[in-house]
Amino acid sequence: EVQLVESGGGSVQAGGSLRLSCAASGFTFDRYAIAWFRQAPGKEREGVSCISSSDGSTTYADSVKGRFTISSDNAKNTVYLQMNSLKPEDTAVYSCATEFSCGSRWSDPYYGIDYWGKGTLVTVSS
Repeated sequence: EVQLVESGGGSVQAGGSLRLSCAASGFTFDRYAIAWFRQAPGKEREGVSCISSSDGSTTYADSVKGRFTISSDNAKNTVYLQMNSLKPEDTAVYSCATEFSCGSRWSDPYYGIDYWGKGTLVTVSS
């Protein structure tokens, strides 16, 4: 059974940091890319970052570049999202998902995704 389990969400003040984890099981981890998405109340789900487990290449949404860092520990089948300098507009449910690749459509939540985690809530207060 394929599982993606997120953890690490919580409440933090603006300027603070959180590290999210996405623990994967039930599939060959290094054959997929893993992406983080987020969905704020009343908004569309958007791609945050993507990492290729095979070669470690990464990509980010413009809104988080320079503040968020995605990384992967293939030995633990886990992808992390280090989030620094958090802003109130980062408040959302963050979910990880398997991607075929971090290609040009990685941030499209309706394309190329086989599995989703249930998400973890991040709340940033001003």
